Amino acid sequence: MILDPIQRPELTKKSKEAYEQFERLIIEIKKKKLPQEIELVINKHITQLNSVTGADKVLRAEIRKEQSKIIGLLAQKLKVVPINYYRKTWFVLGMTVFGIPIGAALGLSLGNMAFLGIGLPVGMSIGLAIGAGMDNKAKEEGRQLDIELKM
Repeated sequence: MILDPIQRPELTKKSKEAYEQFERLIIEIKKKKLPQEIELVINKHITQLNSVTGADKVLRAEIRKEQSKIIGLLAQKLKVVPINYYRKTWFVLGMTVFGIPIGAALGLSLGNMAFLGIGLPVGMSIGLAIGAGMDNKAKEEGRQLDIELKM
């Protein structure tokens, strides 16, 4: 069984929003049937977050860190992801994996490296299309959590 994050009524607005998002993430994760070893790792991350007693800034950083670890674990081991996970991931990958080589090839073929920048939006579009397709597939297969994370 997955643990609950402790209640923290003393938080400021920014920290409260981040903490409430983390709590909603845990609620969504609890709706999925997870292997016991994954639940144990998630509980370890929740326990780590519950042990933080520092200032708001420290807590916010810890929330982001533990939330990222949990999402990474779920994505890697079970392919369970939040809404738009792949779109956000492939946005950057598209620019670097596709955009820069396309721009470099275009710049070299035209003899003007100023065209390097043209490849970035092309790669971004390719990445967004790939990510959207993967997000749709995850939703159809029931591997998507009903939450979109704001980092």
